[in-house]
Amino acid sequence: MLFDPLNKMIINNNMPLTELKIDYQDDELSTSGDFLIKDGVEYSGTHLIIDLWGASRLDESELMEETLNNCVSACFATLLHIHIHKFSDTGGLSGVAVLAESHISVHTWPERDYAAFDVFMCGVTKPLNVIDILNNAFNPKDIKVKELLRGRKTVS
Repeated sequence: MLFDPLNKMIINNNMPLTELKIDYQDDELSTSGDFLIKDGVEYSGTHLIIDLWGASRLDESELMEETLNNCVSACFATLLHIHIHKFSDTGGLSGVAVLAESHISVHTWPERDYAAFDVFMCGVTKPLNVIDILNNAFNPKDIKVKELLRGRKTVS
């Protein structure tokens, strides 16, 4: 696994992630109202764009719901609602976990062994913790993660 600091992207090039324990977020966060302050930057939350390639079991609705629940717990977020829709023509799934802190959404293409996850959380949560959960559930050969700080501004 490589971290590309320029693009704030984690790249796994067919490397096993069997014992991956990820908690990249620094615990030394302070808050300003509903915003966070870290390293002199104020922001509303962390937004992750996650691509899983070479993944399996992407057509299993029950596994997806269980995985989303596990992601919510691992991130210390508050679940409001989960909805999963299975497309009968491809077997692909589209789903969302609505959180008090925002959301986790997913779209899968089992015929291509590909899944696209979108994770956005505000507040003092740990969204990067989803990576280990997704890896264990879907066993992808390749994971790409792009991290964005939403509502970002420099604190003076």
